[in-house]
Amino acid sequence: MVIPVHTNAKDYEIIFKRGILPEVSSYLPGNIRVMIVTDDGVPDFWLESLTVQYPKAPVHVIPNGEASKNFDTYKGILEDMLEHHLSRRDYLIALGGGVVGDLTGFCAATYMRGISWINIPTTTLSQIDSSIGGKTGIDFGGVKNSVGAFWQPEKVFIDPEVLSTLPLRHYRNGMAEALKAGMIRDPELFELFENGDMMDNEEEIIRRALMVKKEVVEKDEREAGLRKILNFGHTAGHAYESYYGFDKYLHGECVAMGMMKMTTDPVTKARLRKVLEKMNLPVSCDADPLKIAEFITHDKKADHDQITVVTVSKIGDCKLETWTTDEVVRRCRV
Repeated sequence: MVIPVHTNAKDYEIIFKRGILPEVSSYLPGNIRVMIVTDDGVPDFWLESLTVQYPKAPVHVIPNGEASKNFDTYKGILEDMLEHHLSRRDYLIALGGGVVGDLTGFCAATYMRGISWINIPTTTLSQIDSSIGGKTGIDFGGVKNSVGAFWQPEKVFIDPEVLSTLPLRHYRNGMAEALKAGMIRDPELFELFENGDMMDNEEEIIRRALMVKKEVVEKDEREAGLRKILNFGHTAGHAYESYYGFDKYLHGECVAMGMMKMTTDPVTKARLRKVLEKMNLPVSCDADPLKIAEFITHDKKADHDQITVVTVSKIGDCKLETWTTDEVVRRCRV
């Protein structure tokens, strides 16, 4: 399946096919030089599926995890690119989860004022969410994604086969983003979680989640308005990540707790809670609500003494609300 994505910056394709990884080079120009960026959590045989196609390509391996999304890692990749004499005609290929994609995309956006890159996400989180939309960046000052750029890839390859080696906790972690897509835009997607088994419906869940994000990104590439709805659960979720030092909880687990905070109708919240518990995702934690409120007000989406948040009362129907700092504190206490 080919999913076209149309943005003001460029049009590109998402190639969505089980078993596509060993065929990547057949979809790209035959004379390109590439450098591969991956992490040490990606199984060797997935990396070998790519390096056998590009035997001369340098490979830059970073430590797995959110802690790698920093200036030092970013600098290390850029130094490697310079050492291997990458030019503006060359490509970066990201093979890994959201951290690898965000970092690689940011390096591509800033190296020599911008070069091409290919995204090959290997986790549910990155396939469902960060693989599309062109958001790239790093964490800085304890704030997630506070430095970055919009830089669209040339192509995205989504191979559900690579999820077979993903640890179950990380599998569920990414599926939280698909559940989010159902909550804000697609009741039928939500019902796949509510009434079925997420693994049995894996490809349909990924496809529907991608279509939600594609529709939103095409209408609002740079998050001027509509695209903000994709932040449902993320305002509080990012605060939880920062509070726990990006260590205790995974991103999707924090988004799950954040969605609970931003679901306003009791009946809808009860349905959400039931699904999250079915997925073995957390619904609450022991974080200090005043500290969480402080992190929220320092979020990159904050505007001095107020912040735009996404709330859901009815599944598939969300809205943007502007909260003052006092309102954030009050809500975080609930």
